[in-house]
Amino acid sequence: MRLSFLEPLYAEPGPFASVYLDTSRDVEHPERAIALRWQRLRDRLTRQGADRALLKVVEEVVGADTEVPGMHGQAIFAAHGALVLDGELPRPPAHDSARYGTLPDAMPLVTQHIPEIPYLAVTVHYGGLPTAETHGWVTLDAETGTWPASNVTPGERLHLRVAVATWHHTAVRLGHQLDEWARRAHADAVVMGGDKWASNVLIRRLPHALRDRVVRVGGPTATDTGRALLEPQLNTVFHGHMAAHDRALVNIFIGRHALHGAATEGLSATVAALQRGQVAALLLNHPPGSSLRLWAGPQPTLLTLTEEELISFGVRAPREERADEALMRTLVGTSAELVVVPESDLRLDEGVGALLRYADPGTPS
Repeated sequence: MRLSFLEPLYAEPGPFASVYLDTSRDVEHPERAIALRWQRLRDRLTRQGADRALLKVVEEVVGADTEVPGMHGQAIFAAHGALVLDGELPRPPAHDSARYGTLPDAMPLVTQHIPEIPYLAVTVHYGGLPTAETHGWVTLDAETGTWPASNVTPGERLHLRVAVATWHHTAVRLGHQLDEWARRAHADAVVMGGDKWASNVLIRRLPHALRDRVVRVGGPTATDTGRALLEPQLNTVFHGHMAAHDRALVNIFIGRHALHGAATEGLSATVAALQRGQVAALLLNHPPGSSLRLWAGPQPTLLTLTEEELISFGVRAPREERADEALMRTLVGTSAELVVVPESDLRLDEGVGALLRYADPGTPS
């Protein structure tokens, strides 16, 4: 997973207010419920030292996502009296939370974007006889997205209405158009639902490379929900899967590690590689727990396991930080990617490893 969308968080130093709250609107009196949640979080931030100017900035955007229907949440980050980042969560956080600290609490936002699978969703609706020799219309909707974030931030939508008499002919042109669109989106899969006959006509006319990525789904195919096209089916198709891009990185890691190449494993060796800016992708079996701590200096690569080591680097005021917050800053600051890989696929020593940009005699083993 690429983390460039987090760069605004680290453009300026902290301290930061990091707020996660449920802003779902599928409940009775949602505005009142959101206001009550925010009041509790506001009190928590006040006790942690946040000033009124910062609280006002956060309050102005809390619940401002009124156009997003259904269950979802918000992730809000602010510093020095200014909004830094406001992100939609495809599902409500397990618990509303608010932290005021030196580093932003970005890991919960990232984990809601994982596995970040790019896709093309297509629905084909037709209610007539399964033949092109009749009157009527075929309606096609297509939408690109990156699951699961696209559940609440859908991508570009295509809507077409085609006379059924011309459907066979038009499907050829549409097939090439969808192929071009899928290529631009780097889609791992084409999830298709709707009328079986009309869908089959389109699938048979898709270029072979795209046809092989089609996943047929059943169930309701509403197009006017305000959320991702085929959202329930996407959640079923992609749940438990990794993005093809991340899977490729894992396979490269496995190959290099077996040959003692540019890969490392274990917390100590991985932190040492992060210090040197060697890490192309950090692999985790699961995000670090809140109890794990690392020592951090003013620069992203100033990251150590002990206070003594950080002092030896010349840092006069070392800080002990939550490992997830410190790691995220280092990954973004060194343009490294993050891959969460299930233990059932690859069990990493201490749950952590790294695919390296290069290896030299100084690379930790």
